[in-house]
Amino acid sequence: MSAAGQHILVYPFPTSGHFIPFLDLTHRLLNRRLTVTVLVTPNNLRLLDPLLTRHASSSLHHLLLPDMDPLPAPNLPARLRRLRDLHYPPLLQWFQSLTSPPVAIFSDFFLGWTQSLASELGLRRIVFSPSSSFSYSLNMSLCRESLRIDDPPAENQTLSFPDIPNSPKYPAYQINSIYRTYKDGDPDKEFYRRNWLQNLESWGVVFNTFSDLEAIYIDHLKKEIMSHDRVWAVGPVLGDDGLDTTNRGGSSSVPFQELVAWLDSRDDNSVVYVSFGSHYVLTRKQMDVVASGLEESGVNFVWSVREPKASQVSSDHGVIPDGFEDRVAGKGFLIKGWAPQVAVLRHRAVGAFVTHCGWNSTLEGIAAGMVMLTWPMGADQFTNTQLLVDERGVGIRVGESTQNIPESSTLARILVESLDGCRAERSRAKMLSEKALNAVNGGTSDNDLGSLVKAINEIKPSTGSNKI
Repeated sequence: MSAAGQHILVYPFPTSGHFIPFLDLTHRLLNRRLTVTVLVTPNNLRLLDPLLTRHASSSLHHLLLPDMDPLPAPNLPARLRRLRDLHYPPLLQWFQSLTSPPVAIFSDFFLGWTQSLASELGLRRIVFSPSSSFSYSLNMSLCRESLRIDDPPAENQTLSFPDIPNSPKYPAYQINSIYRTYKDGDPDKEFYRRNWLQNLESWGVVFNTFSDLEAIYIDHLKKEIMSHDRVWAVGPVLGDDGLDTTNRGGSSSVPFQELVAWLDSRDDNSVVYVSFGSHYVLTRKQMDVVASGLEESGVNFVWSVREPKASQVSSDHGVIPDGFEDRVAGKGFLIKGWAPQVAVLRHRAVGAFVTHCGWNSTLEGIAAGMVMLTWPMGADQFTNTQLLVDERGVGIRVGESTQNIPESSTLARILVESLDGCRAERSRAKMLSEKALNAVNGGTSDNDLGSLVKAINEIKPSTGSNKI
């Protein structure tokens, strides 16, 4: 390989849950001597700072394109369409203005339309999946098959997916709402389906996962979905490899050293960490149950509380109960806003994690050896729960969205039990953690990353038509 590897364009979907792991992976690609241009919008430009301070300007560049209209899109398909209409023309113009453009477009799975751009330019397109290969398989099945869902969906209707390993089954309410509520032929649904199906036309797919966690689904994708072996599992990418994890994704709303000092004063595996992700806002009932459960349990806890944006404020959004912080003083540490989650989970005092099971949180919990207390809220989180609880045995079900909210006494009991050092989930979690860390330190994920970089470096620069 030459002193500098090939040049690629990295295009993350502009939300933190997609953007941050893609930047973590970009850091590793830069360390493997690829040259990278990252497409970024003004709202996410600050997230590039850790990479810009670590890498030479000759190898890392950024392309600034506009954010979408501040008015919220009515749904995800409309947002994806708006992003395509906003970015496709300037991207095409940018590529055509370069004498030596990138040899590949490496874009998020929500940006399936970039396959059309890559084809027009004669370039390879590589898909990045910030979700599991299990979830990706489910999405592909939903796109390719016409589901028969009752109208309206029956409360007890179950949908089966016999084409996926282990033939998973889900209640109708756990299926992506686009397939539940949109009729066949609806323009938004058809755009969303086509956007996903264009991922099948890509040259390759990269997953933030590892073989010991999802080998059966990775093999399924290679043999049954993509029909080629350019499927790479390179995770978990968690901001390691020389990057500071304390401010991964943003600055904490509390002084980091204050949080660390509080954790340092606790015994090993004696603290429960509670977070439902960077986007989900608890309802009033959910908030009351979580607060009451924590208080009744008497456990030490760190709770990252998401406060609603202006667009999320409603009559039903939860607020921390009056007097709660005073009543749990000495036992609880509340973080209102962004939390340094990776650093918290890695602290010796933290032993269990109440989580919505977003894929980033799932991987962070696995890597830290946490007992996972699962409370999925939507999207791929039900699939991730199934992987954690039923397949890997490192999780305990707590609740499910608003359909299954536990009694506070039940939650309190589970919180206490989760810190028991003799639980089978704890020993399995420690073993899975070791496998995750081994994967990215000379193991399967490290090997796949090397294979990915080698494949990119073997791509010949486009001469106008570079399709396979």
